[in-house]
Amino acid sequence: MNVPQTLNLEEIKRILPHRYPFLLVDRILSLEIGKHIVGLKNVTINEPFFAGHFPHNPIMPGVLIVEAMAQVGGILALLSTPEHLGNPDIFLMALDKVRFRKPVVPGDQLILKLETIRSGKKFFKLAGKALVNQTLVAEAELMAAVGQGGE
Repeated sequence: MNVPQTLNLEEIKRILPHRYPFLLVDRILSLEIGKHIVGLKNVTINEPFFAGHFPHNPIMPGVLIVEAMAQVGGILALLSTPEHLGNPDIFLMALDKVRFRKPVVPGDQLILKLETIRSGKKFFKLAGKALVNQTLVAEAELMAAVGQGGE
């Protein structure tokens, strides 16, 4: 399978089922099937969650940073199991070692780096890091299942 090493937003939307306002990946900067992926999320003041989190001190919710990591990891998992492309059911099954280091605010470029720890035909375990200006802002280990209902 010939997969490009970078993906734009339209290519991402052909892989992931997520749509605005819940699509949290703007671009894939690099990709090696089955091994690692780097994604980009431009964080803008127009994000719907900033209206309430928090109006006078906008901070991206940590759960959405992890969700952005999971979406980038989902792209890696789906492209690594091409039999699942076109039926992009992917389910987050577990989170481990989640740590938040620094706040993410409007104007930040969130770089999401994930590496495969273990993979199979249906399950992936990934180590993820989120960075802003090369500074670690969050990290987690994620387990995902691809395919119908994670079966």
